[in-house]
Parts: sequence; C-alpha cells; structure tokens
Amino acid sequence: MRFDVVTLFPELFVPFLSVGITRRAFESGQVDVHLSNPREFASGNYRRVDDRPFGGGPGMVMMAQPLEQTLVHIRAQRHDTAPVVLFSPIGQRLDHAQVQRWSAGSGAILLCGRYEGIDQRFIDTQVNQQISLGDFVLSGGEVPAMALLDAVARLQPGVLSDADSHAMDSFNPALDGLLDCPHYTRPEEWAGQRVPEVLLSGNHAHIERWRRDQRLQLTAQHRPDLLAVARSAGLLTEQDEAVLAQNI
Repeated sequence: MRFDVVTLFPELFVPFLSVGITRRAFESGQVDVHLSNPREFASGNYRRVDDRPFGGGPGMVMMAQPLEQTLVHIRAQRHDTAPVVLFSPIGQRLDHAQVQRWSAGSGAILLCGRYEGIDQRFIDTQVNQQISLGDFVLSGGEVPAMALLDAVARLQPGVLSDADSHAMDSFNPALDGLLDCPHYTRPEEWAGQRVPEVLLSGNHAHIERWRRDQRLQLTAQHRPDLLAVARSAGLLTEQDEAVLAQNI
C-alpha cells in the first residue's frame, strides 16, 4: 500500500519512519510512505502557501492553489484514485475498525493542515474523508497522520515479532472489542506487590478465565460503552454477566 503525506514539515516524519518496530513495514515497502511539501509547488519568490482569511480574524489559512498542484503531482505518480484524507476536528474519530479497513486497503493521500485551516474550496472539491483523533485541537495534521500510519503498519504481516500480538490488543474483535487485561513480568514481587498467583499456576484455562474477567471489569469501569456494544452483539456469556454482576 502507498500513503502520500502532504505536509509543510516533512522532516517530522524522518525519525518516525526509521525507528521502532513499525520501521520494518516502512523499510520493506509494505507501507510505502512518500512525503510532499506544498511549498515546492507554490508560486512566487517566497513560495507562499498561506494568506490572511477573508472577513478578518486571527491566524492564516492554507491556500488552495499550492495544495492542488501538490495533489496533481501525487496523482501523476500514483496512477490511481486514492482518497484524500484530511485530519480535522470535524472528522470521524479514528478507531480500531477504521484502522483495520485502512490496513487492508491500498493507501491514501494524507493531508496535514496547519495554521487556522485550509481554504474550504479545496476541502469541498478535493477531500474525500476527514478523520479526527478526538475532541481536541493539534497544531497540525502530522501527529494524526503518524498515528494512522503507525496503527496500519503494526497490522502488516511480519512487522510485529509475534504475529498474534496485535490480535490481543484492546478493541480487537478477538477480545470481543473489550479493553485488554493487565500484564506482568519479572520479578514476581516488586515494591511489595506480587504477581497474581493465577498467572504463576501454569493452568492455562484458569489463566484465560482470569484474563477474561479482568477485561470485563476494566471495560465496565473505564469504557462501559464498549461493554454495551459487546452485550448487544451477544458476545457476553452467562459467566461473563455473573462476573460483572459481582463487581457492580
């Protein structure tokens, strides 16, 4: 798959693409990332990409023309109809289901806005989808773009050391969309706290039941909306409901 990132700060992506486990996906080309700077397609001696907003107000607005020229350049390289994605507060919040769809697709053109935003005319004519990380505002779309790329990269075959690792992540259908359980490692006792005995028992059936119970309790405590979805889908057993009833 190929992702083209339109950003005024391509240097922000250099360490991101070369560090950590997900670099395997980027270095191998499983997730092929290309960076394009609109300044390279702006006209004039100053390569201007922004201007004052009509109607007044604070800040600057990214101009449509340099973005359009950037898009023309990218389209000529891609030879496809990849969607243009803008990271924006009005977008749909990114979740696991969306990441799974992106990880099985052929990529997209990711548009990282800056300043007060982008000329609405460009959004109306060129943007196919808008995505948000949550109800807060960032200084640009680079961090959301990295979040999407990272989430997609770790789902690619061979990227994680354990191929089944991501199947046990929070929100995964393998966990019925619940939050993941707590995890422990050596030493068995730290700061006066011991690892739960069940995890040292070697009884895999008991261990899996304990983990399921922990997932249920954590989800009920922190994300009851996820629990409601699992319940409505018929994913909770009578034993699950009994565990939840004991902790009300």
